[in-house]
Amino acid sequence: MSVRTVLALTGAAVIGGLAFAVPAAADPAVQPVAASVYTLGPGRVAAASAALVGLLGVVNGGLALARTTGRGHVRTWARRHGAVTALVAGPVAVAVGAVVAATADGGLGTGNGLGGAYVAVLVGLAAVALGWRARARARRTG
Repeated sequence: MSVRTVLALTGAAVIGGLAFAVPAAADPAVQPVAASVYTLGPGRVAAASAALVGLLGVVNGGLALARTTGRGHVRTWARRHGAVTALVAGPVAVAVGAVVAATADGGLGTGNGLGGAYVAVLVGLAAVALGWRARARARRTG
């Protein structure tokens, strides 16, 4: 399965999960004031998924920037396609994180995924920066 397919399926799952969470979030009687540490609400799941997608972009962008001497298949693939993966995964993480942050009802610690949304936005921006830098280096040298 290609990386594009995995990213597309992950993005569709996150967006679909947010669509199903809207009716439940609209009713204030359904949402508790504070959530347990172990409670996985839709906001937490979406924010954590977005943060993982952003982390995938950061890792691939970093591998694209790294100048390794190894000839492994993974290293070669990451040097060639890591910048594009970072430039795709970064904005997805930023967009989903921003949506979760904008729709969170409470503050940090209420179980709405606000902390994870902030992390997703920051990691997504880092992925975009690394991807942009790796893409610029590839244009200069290639």
